[in-house]
Amino acid sequence: MEPIDINKVQTELERFLNKDVYVHLETTNGAYASHFDEKAYNVGAFIRNAKVNYNHAKIVGSGNAFRVGLKLDLGWVYAEGVSQYEVDEKNRLLMAGHDREGRLMVALEISETPFKN
Repeated sequence: MEPIDINKVQTELERFLNKDVYVHLETTNGAYASHFDEKAYNVGAFIRNAKVNYNHAKIVGSGNAFRVGLKLDLGWVYAEGVSQYEVDEKNRLLMAGHDREGRLMVALEISETPFKN
């Protein structure tokens, strides 16, 4: 993965406009939160292979903190805190954000084919 280039990512997001695509969205502070602070509250969300069709996409932010929003007919999907991206060999757009220790905090991935389990 490489650091977010807002113009390149915007172009990649628009490549999927008005198409049925599969989304993987994951957020977590991980089980490791309570390992370092027993009072920490673990949180997370996980959606895999949600089939969506978005008609507007936008990435905003600067530095190493970006938010990506996908406008659906009846709402939004968004991920905040992404800082890296890549287009893999299957032409999927993969975006992620990590904490200072390199642990995953957020992932948003978009594909024209379902993700494998």
